[in-house]
Amino acid sequence: MLGTDLPEGTRFVTPVDVGASGGWDPTRAAPTTADLSTCVACGLCLPHCPTYRLTGAEVASPRGRIAAMRAIATGAPATDSFTRFMDECLVCRACEDVCPSHVPFGRMMEAAREQIEPRRPRRARLAHWLGFHWVLPHPSAIRFATMLQPVLRPILPRRVRSMVPASASPFARLPRETEPPWGVAERGTVALLAGCVQDRWFHEVNLATIRVLAQAGWRVRVPKGQACCGALAAHNGRLSVARRLATRATHAFEGGDVVVVNAAGCSAHMRTYDELQLGAGLPVRDLMAFLHEEGLGDVALGPVPLAVAYHDACHALRAQGIHAAPRALLAQIPELRLVEIRNGDRCCGAAGTYAATQPEMAGALGDEKAEAIVATGATVVASANPGCSVQIAEHLRTQGAAVEVLHPVELLDRSLAQPRTSRVASSTSEPK
Repeated sequence: MLGTDLPEGTRFVTPVDVGASGGWDPTRAAPTTADLSTCVACGLCLPHCPTYRLTGAEVASPRGRIAAMRAIATGAPATDSFTRFMDECLVCRACEDVCPSHVPFGRMMEAAREQIEPRRPRRARLAHWLGFHWVLPHPSAIRFATMLQPVLRPILPRRVRSMVPASASPFARLPRETEPPWGVAERGTVALLAGCVQDRWFHEVNLATIRVLAQAGWRVRVPKGQACCGALAAHNGRLSVARRLATRATHAFEGGDVVVVNAAGCSAHMRTYDELQLGAGLPVRDLMAFLHEEGLGDVALGPVPLAVAYHDACHALRAQGIHAAPRALLAQIPELRLVEIRNGDRCCGAAGTYAATQPEMAGALGDEKAEAIVATGATVVASANPGCSVQIAEHLRTQGAAVEVLHPVELLDRSLAQPRTSRVASSTSEPK
């Protein structure tokens, strides 16, 4: 029923003052009154919300979650039900894409999750503390974790194991600086975010990114001192960690004209740095949008005779409005046939750590996405976000589908007709 399980005093247009027994913790970030007031409860977001579509429950919709936030803001106590409402959200931001009032729902959800973090069970808080404070921000810790991956992965709970690729590259290195090949005119210099899990689990994507950028005429730098961008910490109620990582990235990429990011979730988050931490803004551009807007230069693309389905990562499509760019790039590859996925704008259920914390919801969405990909008849699905790639690959595997999951830049890399040799300006190394 409409409003089932919502906190006492909830209405859908204006909050009701129910006293001062609850309310936000003033020592932590919280959704602002201005943000909460932007929602007029029109309901246009409901059919676009993945969790509302699965459950049909008002509390599983953006409108219901905002109503719950308003109730807490005006004094209702934050209960376990409120924590569940917030945790069940994917923060895919599909609601933002269709909202006529431009409600900043993603920003509100991150602040609400910071409020509920102290209410989580001790085991969950410990896992967040270890993961977001100690492992992801430290490249050496990530390297150590991926070294142990072959031993630990088989004994992990199934829902956690599904989020961990079968192999990793704990000792791989990226060239510190790569120049365009001989004969290719240099167009400028870009800095590349190596990423945390991206470089350990998808190292080949980073190498393909460097090769394609270099072939297109860009000198590619991989600055020292960079680490995790902080997206996962922000999405999971650890905004203090996200701010610290934003400041670190600002120092690492200081002075760069462009910071190119090949993971959609990371590029979307890094584009909000100045909002998260005043003065931490960086000139961030998503790789696919950058290549499309700047062009591939004079590169000669060879044929890649494949049928490719393109998956739109939520943080590319919804948060950054990137839709035509990757398709236009892949359409330039001779003999590559692009096919669209049924309901392709729907979330795949990855959403960072969502598959571990909400396995039923994530599983249903992952199965839906995998079935839609298989129905296209494509032999490859292109995904520009590591979380989506892992989720889609796992659900394709469980359905027995022989569909390869690749980053679109890997397809561009395959098609390059010119020799893939670049002049490396300094010794091979890795951000520390």
